[in-house]
Amino acid sequence: MEDSKEFRKWGYKFIDYIADYFDAIEEYPVKSKVKPGEVKACFPEVAPDDPQPMEDSLKLISEAILPGITHWQHPRFHAYFPANNSYPSILADLLSSGFGVQAMIWETSPAAAELEEVVMEWLKKMLDLPKNWEGVIQDTASTATLVALLTAREKHSDYQINKKGFDSNKYRIYCSDDAHSSIDKAVKIAGFGLTNLIRIPINKNHEMIAEELDLQIDRDREDGFIPLAVVAALGTTSSVAIDPVEEISKITTKQNLWLHVDAAYAGNAMILPEFRKEIGSLEGVDSFVFNPHKWMFTNFDLSVYFVKDKEALIRTFSILPEYLKTSSYGKVNDYRDWGVQLGRRFRSLKLWLVIQSFGVDKIKEMLRVHIEMARWFEEKIISNPDYELILPRVLNVVVFRYIGSSDPDSFNKKLLEEINDSGEMYLSHTVLDEKYAIRMVSGSTRVKQEHIEQSWKKIESTVRELKN
Repeated sequence: MEDSKEFRKWGYKFIDYIADYFDAIEEYPVKSKVKPGEVKACFPEVAPDDPQPMEDSLKLISEAILPGITHWQHPRFHAYFPANNSYPSILADLLSSGFGVQAMIWETSPAAAELEEVVMEWLKKMLDLPKNWEGVIQDTASTATLVALLTAREKHSDYQINKKGFDSNKYRIYCSDDAHSSIDKAVKIAGFGLTNLIRIPINKNHEMIAEELDLQIDRDREDGFIPLAVVAALGTTSSVAIDPVEEISKITTKQNLWLHVDAAYAGNAMILPEFRKEIGSLEGVDSFVFNPHKWMFTNFDLSVYFVKDKEALIRTFSILPEYLKTSSYGKVNDYRDWGVQLGRRFRSLKLWLVIQSFGVDKIKEMLRVHIEMARWFEEKIISNPDYELILPRVLNVVVFRYIGSSDPDSFNKKLLEEINDSGEMYLSHTVLDEKYAIRMVSGSTRVKQEHIEQSWKKIESTVRELKN
């Protein structure tokens, strides 16, 4: 494909293909049914020497790729957290790919840098975040957490670890027992070592116990360690537990620790005033991340990261080789200094077009509808004595299990396997308080109440089949 005429022809066909995919998405099994190696076997072992017809490639996409896809955009995808997209997001991603922007510094595309400033300021107001925070787009929350811990490390060491490395490592990082595994990974990459990641006990709702954090910090100081940072969660993966951030921030302020808040999923709901009020003040927070690519209808990947001390962030990551010196340096935001990556995609375009196309009120409405769907499902669980609600529902996630069996753990494992193998819906599991449990999430862009009702009927019918 070497000319714009051919590109235009196939561009229309690919757009039609995507539109047809969404029109027919409910006809596909939600979870792919291929076995390991089946997709790979559809392709030759060596690349073709000559150009292949686009017709053949599109046919191969339908026959080999599509069967191997788990359909995250399916309205009955209820597993994990959603990675929901939308038509505006897809179109903006197409434009971004077409522009082919490498947005490492302002001068390599001023529009990419300045639109990023715009959408981060929009989000700050939409979520009622502290006015003195500055924002930047990262790829994922895992990267943002690493960025936060590296910045905390450098600020505390007066940027000497970047310069000389660790003389000895006595830094300690704190999170709850229920916190995300990305913290473990960040601690390893940043050189702290997993033995210095201290997990703080949680209460019955799986929220960090702030008093235990305070006591642990004091014990560590007495033992010669250097308490450095706390990672609090707004919505853990297993239970969507909300750590008491305002209470924790009083401790980190008193103890002079960096406080990073991982709000990867639940942070999206802070656009809702009723949920934002529950969180309380964030003034004592040093950094904060959430993922519009989870629940704000924006294609993966896009995380937004806010930081109180912008200068500490930039000083941690800034490197200025000769080829990046420009006359605008210091006058504009060169976002390659705000994180790990030098090269950066034009991610702000898709987030901007989503907010621009939906409008803030429509986004709020859709989140509230998803929450109401989960409330309906929660009531079904509560009203049926054969089921157990493991924890009170948070937002649009219900954690439950079937208990009308002599061995609930084994039964629920089998129940989940049968449901997912059916292709009619897709659920994921967790283990909480030593109980094997099933997670039900209502967050797809295209989910309607009828899909939730169909999913409940599928759960009930599968239980009956397994009991017979």
